[in-house]
Amino acid sequence: MFGLGLPEMMVVLVIGLLFFGPSKLPGLGKSLGEAIRGFKKGIAAEPEEVKAEIEK
Repeated sequence: MFGLGLPEMMVVLVIGLLFFGPSKLPGLGKSLGEAIRGFKKGIAAEPEEVKAEIEK
């Protein structure tokens, strides 16, 4: 996963905790997950479905 090991992931988590605070991290994780899910769904969609979404 991007060449990151456990120590690097821990550093990223601590920096995120310090920057955003403990109350906002769950919401950020949820919104990031939804964004990734939507991106994957958009990539996997058929071209006709994409055209229909754009025309709405």
